[in-house]
Amino acid sequence: MTADSQSPTEPDFVQNPYGFYAEKRAQAALHFWNEYNMMAAFSHAEVSAVLKDRRFGREVPTELATEPAAHTVPFYKIEAHSMLELEPPRHTRLRGLVMRAFTSRRIKTLAPDITELTHQLIDQFPEGEFDLLPALATHIPVVIICRLLGVPESMADQLLKWSNAMVSMYMASRTHETELAAAQASTEFAEFIRSYVDEKRATPGDDLLTELIAAEEDGEKLSTDELITTCILLLNAGHEATVHTFGNAIKCLLEHGTDHGFLAEDKIDATVEELIRFDPPLHMFTRYAYEDIDVAGQTFKRGDQIALLLGAANRDPAVWENPETFDPSRPIKTNTAFGAGLHFCVGAPLARLELRIALPILFERCPNLALTQQPEYANVYHFHGLQQLVVTR
Repeated sequence: MTADSQSPTEPDFVQNPYGFYAEKRAQAALHFWNEYNMMAAFSHAEVSAVLKDRRFGREVPTELATEPAAHTVPFYKIEAHSMLELEPPRHTRLRGLVMRAFTSRRIKTLAPDITELTHQLIDQFPEGEFDLLPALATHIPVVIICRLLGVPESMADQLLKWSNAMVSMYMASRTHETELAAAQASTEFAEFIRSYVDEKRATPGDDLLTELIAAEEDGEKLSTDELITTCILLLNAGHEATVHTFGNAIKCLLEHGTDHGFLAEDKIDATVEELIRFDPPLHMFTRYAYEDIDVAGQTFKRGDQIALLLGAANRDPAVWENPETFDPSRPIKTNTAFGAGLHFCVGAPLARLELRIALPILFERCPNLALTQQPEYANVYHFHGLQQLVVTR
């Protein structure tokens, strides 16, 4: 076993982690990452296999569970009911309820909303230089997830503030101040959702929140706390990764001078998959071993953790030819950007649809869109997203 050091907050790594991934993956599929104090999988085969292996999971083994620090309790009170952190049977029930909102039929009905919203946002682009992230990439995901859930769009800016504070708890740059901000955001976010649940009970609508309330009342054992956490999870996950995906995708297309023909109806699906593969929004997901198991010659004991490096897996030369090259003409192969197995991202079809619709509209309406500053990634690992994306149209 090799042990390696690489600070996930080191500036050069933040801007380009792929060199580290390539070097380590060429040496071995697994390395012990000192800063995370756990094994990390760098190859597509091992990352994909562990994601699908039910002998690994997200939920902390009971004998390892500890009480959180007092000032973080509000955050972890929310996390305790998150399907992202649970295994069956609780995960099965929660995911089954949420999937009602992510049927292909319901997702397709959002296409006109995405189209209209994209045009509206482009209409509001300022003259001269501007940051495309708040002007477009941030708004599309949060507004659409608000509509899907049935939450007022007027709350979008506040929801973003709460969400940003909460997801900072997953970042390597996390500090005590981060924890305090996340706890406050968790408390306020939960209070808002709880009050809105009361409104939806009185005035049901055609939305996911109403469906979840109905399930609670129909005796499917969905508690109000689970309901609140599920809504918060969908709002957080529904925008955070997709915002990064949008920004990374537009940056990639502009930097590579990609022919706009690759955004045509018959080519957009392959282009979107390549964009997601080439620079995904989430680079690490961890799992606990639930029994003694060998992976790539390494033995994991129950309770051991493994870091699955999605960003490294997506550039594995064993799967993709010239993986460090952005090539929208590639035949589509399954990448790991949205995970795999039991915890495969339920919002993946929606994220793909948003990219599929918004990117062609953006470049059709702004054919001269160009970068005016070198884009910089934010210090948000294990996420991977831009700090700003300054352009002219």
